[in-house]
This record gives sequence, C-alpha cells and structure tokens, in this order.
Amino acid sequence: MSEEVMFSEFDEGEEYPISFTKNAISEALKAIELENLKRGELLRVGIRGGGCAGFEYVLDFTLPKKYDYKMVFDGLEVLIDPVSSVHLEGTEIDYVTRLMGSGFKFNNPNAKKTCGCGSSFG
Repeated sequence: MSEEVMFSEFDEGEEYPISFTKNAISEALKAIELENLKRGELLRVGIRGGGCAGFEYVLDFTLPKKYDYKMVFDGLEVLIDPVSSVHLEGTEIDYVTRLMGSGFKFNNPNAKKTCGCGSSFG
C-alpha cells in the first residue's frame, strides 16, 4: 500500500520565497524535456550542508516529500522544503551563459560569504 505524499501549496497572492528569471524557467523546462523523469518527479530547489562556504545549493529532480512546498513559475513546477525556504528567502535563480560554461546561478541576498564557484554559501 503506497502512501501518497502531500505537499503544501502557497495561498493565492502569497509571495514565493524564491523566484526564477524567464531564462532560468526556459532552461529548466528544456532540461525536464530531456530527462527521463519518473511519474510525479518535479524540480527541487534546496540546500544541504557542505560545500566550501557552509551550505551547498541543490537543483535536482525528485518526488515530493512530506512538508514540501510546491510553487509554479510559468508552467515550471518546483518543490522546496521548509528549511531551504528560510535560507533561500528572496533568492533569484537565473541561467547564465559564460565563456567558461553555462548554468543556473543563485542570487541569494542572505549569503554572508560565498565560494569562488558560487555553488555554496554561508
């Protein structure tokens, strides 16, 4: 017997803790098309302990977990857990193209220190 995981949705008009630029939404939707996702998997934005500055940013495709929040950005469904939500409050996720490579960039106003590559913060 499988247990259905319920996640919370933000109330209408309630501001999400994070935002995505149009470019980031477009690139995330392209990645979803290329991935062989399991039924119900969504893009997860979060943090985990580690990295050179204390916390490491996470972007992954996962199934929802209990207590997750679900957000929708122009058709892009995103999950975030409550702890990550607090640390990422006000963060804008962008997709940048540079000479040395392209990728998602977290513009986190809460970061007191960051590593040189931008993948972790403290």
